[in-house]
Amino acid sequence: MTQTGTGDRVVRVVDATLPSGDRTDLWLAGGRFVAPAGHADETVDASGLIALPGLVDLHTHLREPGFEQSETVLTGTRAAAAGGFTAVFAMANTLPVQDTAGVVEQVQSLGERSGYATVRPIGAVTVGLAGERLAEIGAMATSRAEVRVFSDDGYCVHDPLLMRRALEYVKTFGGVIAQHAQDPRLTEDAQMHEGEVSARLGLAGWPAVAEESIIARDVLLAEHVGARLHICHVSTAGSVDVIRWAKARGIAVTAEATPHHLLLTHELAETYDARYKVNPPLRRAEDVEALRAGLVDGTIDIIATDHAPHPTEHKECAWAEAANGMVGLESALSVVQAAMVDTGLLGWQDVARVMSAAPARIGGLRGYGRAFGIGEPAQLTLVDPSVKRDFATSDLRGRSVNSPYLGRELPGRVEHVWHAGVRTVAGGGLVETLGSVD
Repeated sequence: MTQTGTGDRVVRVVDATLPSGDRTDLWLAGGRFVAPAGHADETVDASGLIALPGLVDLHTHLREPGFEQSETVLTGTRAAAAGGFTAVFAMANTLPVQDTAGVVEQVQSLGERSGYATVRPIGAVTVGLAGERLAEIGAMATSRAEVRVFSDDGYCVHDPLLMRRALEYVKTFGGVIAQHAQDPRLTEDAQMHEGEVSARLGLAGWPAVAEESIIARDVLLAEHVGARLHICHVSTAGSVDVIRWAKARGIAVTAEATPHHLLLTHELAETYDARYKVNPPLRRAEDVEALRAGLVDGTIDIIATDHAPHPTEHKECAWAEAANGMVGLESALSVVQAAMVDTGLLGWQDVARVMSAAPARIGGLRGYGRAFGIGEPAQLTLVDPSVKRDFATSDLRGRSVNSPYLGRELPGRVEHVWHAGVRTVAGGGLVETLGSVD
């Protein structure tokens, strides 16, 4: 693999708008932000562009090893870069599962070879995601990958004793358990949100309480143990209420919402288009409003994509047989702009917090989500918020195209990205010389 990018060249980013609204020039050299220099080897016109710290996604499915027909670490990080991300946390549901030091180190190495974004593996909580016994949590934490986030995402750690033991274990080194809150008994054969639409369509319903009851149990377990708990892809108003209560009580819980749960609703299931089938399911408009309010008041800490690529044949089929999940890296920032920024609910400074600083902090990722201070690593995303575009397959850079936004007009476009001082996106297009697609 050959890397090209900023290197030791001095790059001047002219007239960038910071998340605070201030306008300034940014200077990059040697992979870091530097003081204004007397010359520039390259000048980038950033007038009208918002300068964000490189985005960090705490919830990405890269599929490798084992499911390379859907995505690889390389293609997934290309998708990440195109969406403005400079770091992603790779979920453990690969084959073999990321439940040993060897597998997480393999994923770490694949990320280092890609060049498009930093990859931090997430370790499984239980062996094989089976929910029966704890995985090698300590070995993964002390491995070269230095895993700090553990999750059986795709499955709930349903056994309360096992969940307690996991929380006790990660507390010893400052790690965090990221729970997929879904009671398996309450969601057997479930196909979509339980409500009027599911009844009308004759599809088995997925009740909100299946999520809310697990969150309620786990925040109490986290309080009892004194450990950190993170709730993946919160989707219901009741879940927001439980998390708000837990935070008021001083429990060390954080939570994420996905872009699709901030914009889309369960009525889309009426199309029987399986691009809208996701876990947890799309919910009511009232739930969407509650999630947005939770982001505004800090109950929900971050936005995470839950990027979940699938081959075409797993989505272009009958709804009941279709896989759950949507690709979301390339569209995330645009959807957040549509749902939160253009509606006046969040400013760009808030976006920098929930899509960069906070996920880096929760995941223990050093050198990311930081202000553009002299000497800091150059993780930088420049976005044009004035652009309107019809989102298309040409906007996707991964291996799968199961996006719910194809054909929908979305605002904003990522124009330039630097990852550790190396340019990964220039003029709205990927820098193609960082790696070769298998």
